[in-house]
Amino acid sequence: MTYSQFDPATQSRVPWNFGAKIGPKRPFNQKQIWAIRFFLDREERIRDRALFDLAIDSKLRGCDLVELKIGDLVSGPEIRTRATITQRKTARPVQFEIAADARASLFAWLELRGGDVEDFVFPSRVDHTRHLSTRQYARLVDEWVEAIGLRPEEYGTHSLRRTKVSIIYKATGNIRAIQILLGHSKIENTVRYLGVDIEDALTLAEKTEI
Repeated sequence: MTYSQFDPATQSRVPWNFGAKIGPKRPFNQKQIWAIRFFLDREERIRDRALFDLAIDSKLRGCDLVELKIGDLVSGPEIRTRATITQRKTARPVQFEIAADARASLFAWLELRGGDVEDFVFPSRVDHTRHLSTRQYARLVDEWVEAIGLRPEEYGTHSLRRTKVSIIYKATGNIRAIQILLGHSKIENTVRYLGVDIEDALTLAEKTEI
């Protein structure tokens, strides 16, 4: 049932997201990344360690991450150093790197997982022919965040997508590079996504001497 904003009944209705934190989720910093890795290694959660590392390196949206197939990441007996997929949201290709840590954790997981190139990297627990759901992925991220003492309200799956590009942006200030890495069609989207404001722009300008 839908109400108009002018209906008297709406005056006493509580919004569905009342009290929820809205806006972009925070990226993780280096200390938090290693804290989560330590937790996952200690608990021997091999799949989750591979999922976490790949999420940071790939910078993919959750819907694209969970749909990755083994053939997207593997070439012969090796984990690729770079991979390319077509994004579901934009139907545009995006390339991403897979660094040494992620390759090692992926190799450990795929050895345990088995399967062939057409199988999903992270299968569903309920039906192994299907992939891990985005909802379950979000629950896992909440669990990792809580495990190291952070607030789940402030972090989420997009924290993983934003983490590496935020570090790169702080180091280089190169918005165009971030746009390419995220697969954004417009640079304005990248500016909004990173939360770049006038203070960031001035800080970068002050560091540039002519």
